Amino acid sequence: MTQSIGKSQVNRTVLNNGIVVLVTENPAADIVAARMFLRAGSCYEKPEKAGLAHLLSTVMTKGCGNPKNSGSKTLTSMEIAEAVESFGASLGTDSSSDYFVVSVKTVTDDFPEVLGLAGSIMRFPTFPELEVELERRLALQDIRSQKEQPFSVAFEQLRKAMYQNHPYAMSGLGDETTMGNLTRDDLVEFHQTYFRPDSLVISIAGRIDCDRAVKLVEDIFGDWQPPINQPLPQTSFPEVGALNASRIAPRTFATPQNTQQSILMLGYLVPSVHSSDYAALKLLSTYLGNGLSSRLFIELREKRGLAYEVSALYPTRLLCASFVVYMGTAPENTETALAGLQTEVDLLSAVKLEPDSLQAAKNKILGQYALGKQTNAQLAQIYGWYEILGLGIGFDKGFQDAIAVVTAEETLDAACKYLREPYISLVGQQEAIGRVIES
Repeated sequence: MTQSIGKSQVNRTVLNNGIVVLVTENPAADIVAARMFLRAGSCYEKPEKAGLAHLLSTVMTKGCGNPKNSGSKTLTSMEIAEAVESFGASLGTDSSSDYFVVSVKTVTDDFPEVLGLAGSIMRFPTFPELEVELERRLALQDIRSQKEQPFSVAFEQLRKAMYQNHPYAMSGLGDETTMGNLTRDDLVEFHQTYFRPDSLVISIAGRIDCDRAVKLVEDIFGDWQPPINQPLPQTSFPEVGALNASRIAPRTFATPQNTQQSILMLGYLVPSVHSSDYAALKLLSTYLGNGLSSRLFIELREKRGLAYEVSALYPTRLLCASFVVYMGTAPENTETALAGLQTEVDLLSAVKLEPDSLQAAKNKILGQYALGKQTNAQLAQIYGWYEILGLGIGFDKGFQDAIAVVTAEETLDAACKYLREPYISLVGQQEAIGRVIES
């Protein structure tokens, strides 16, 4: 299947073993980028194994089988690094809540060799014990470091309150207990369970034609077969209504910490990217807290001088997303700043956006979206991301069309449905946050 996306032609091919190959031909530069997505993010972890996908992403490039070279059965981390460096290429792995990704970028002539190396890393990781232990210790250091960062503490507190037992409640790093107990056997089991061709999306963009790209993928991955009589593993994603029914009532959560500022967060449970309200909520997030021209920045920082920093977040998720507004303020301003922050959100469900404000938010989000598709790496990322989320490459145009036609009435309705009762997370000096709790 070929689909036009603006000036780009995106070709979608499904191989016999279930791999979805997306190819975006872009001859402007002699570079090819690829993103290989798998449904193997942190939401697929067992609660007691939280942090496993992250640890896998750090260890995967530390050793792999080398089946095409009988003289060398495995490659060490140094040999992998030297091979990548010899091509002047980049190769990396990462995990998120909803997926795992392997990324490569190189000049066109070297792309077959670099993709082949990435294929070996993805399919035949060796997980050397010493590397596993080193990366596990580094992850534990990161976890401990985050406990000293007020923003991270406030966000974790908010996330756990909102999601409770849902996989999204945990940090991608897990915690000290879960990360501390992870073993090499856990990595092997997770890899064997979730790394399979019928869960793989390979998105390629650059100076390469579709037929050549598909043949290259077939040569490297074509002999990889899905397990027999083992359906694709699933993870449980409750709908917003179901999560609302089981969660504790919104209230204030506070952690005293000897900091120079108070961190204030309001969190609202909202629908996923698959919801018809997604575009309206994206616009509200942009209008409220995206950049120096946003409502929160102008009203709370510029006019009232309450905020060191202030912003809004609505990350794209498969289900059960969160709409978060946050502020850093001086300890003595904590009560006033929190009241101002909540007032600004409450206005969204009380007063329709003015036409000029609505159009400005649309222009901003569409402009930023266009700027996010300038390079081959960005093109490979966004089309592969849409595919792994189950949206399809048509979502690229569909999203822009949806933003363009959102009305002020629709943003008001979305705010009334979702942005009324926040969870509140506070981190700061005992005296400052104590006054808020008492009031």
